[in-house]
Amino acid sequence: MTPARLIHFTSALRRTTRFGAAAAFCALTLAACDSGSGGGSSDGAGRAAGSDGITAVAKADRAAAPRLSGKTLRGSALDVRSAYRGKVVVLNVWSSWCGPCRGEAGNLAKVSRQLRSRDVQFVGINTGDPSTGPARAFERNRGVPYPSLYDPAGRLLLRFPRGSVNPQAIPSTVVVDRAGRIAARSSGGVSVEQLHAMIDPLTAEK
Repeated sequence: MTPARLIHFTSALRRTTRFGAAAAFCALTLAACDSGSGGGSSDGAGRAAGSDGITAVAKADRAAAPRLSGKTLRGSALDVRSAYRGKVVVLNVWSSWCGPCRGEAGNLAKVSRQLRSRDVQFVGINTGDPSTGPARAFERNRGVPYPSLYDPAGRLLLRFPRGSVNPQAIPSTVVVDRAGRIAARSSGGVSVEQLHAMIDPLTAEK
């Protein structure tokens, strides 16, 4: 490949990568600030969507969570899998401009403190904020005690496997079991009761 063609190929690859990330973010934006209504239904093999808006996955049918790593809003490096191996991990997708995200923040902070001694780790995924300033102010004003990965274009969300119980709205909350598998999801703002309904059964699993 000639140097000119190599430059053209590299530029095209970058445009494709940016388009893919942007498409994922746009898809989330279309479902952004979902109020999280739910009715009992089936959501595929091994999954049950309850009237409380929670989709739970049977233990035998859970898919592995993707490797989520990068910089936090505070600029620190974080690899969720290696840092919190063996813990129940609660992943919350949020944006500082999202009304339901503001409404649920206190619930997430409260439950994260309640369950810290039970090896439960909360991690935010901040997406859609073009800079970290508003997101950091959001965390500070609402007393968020756990780290958030900064993912402005939604690239981390692309890592969730197709067909899994993945985040489909802003906000969304996904719970990963101690073995690193996706066990439950709630789309829309989440309550204290919903968080306990997703997390408590996993802390009791052997």
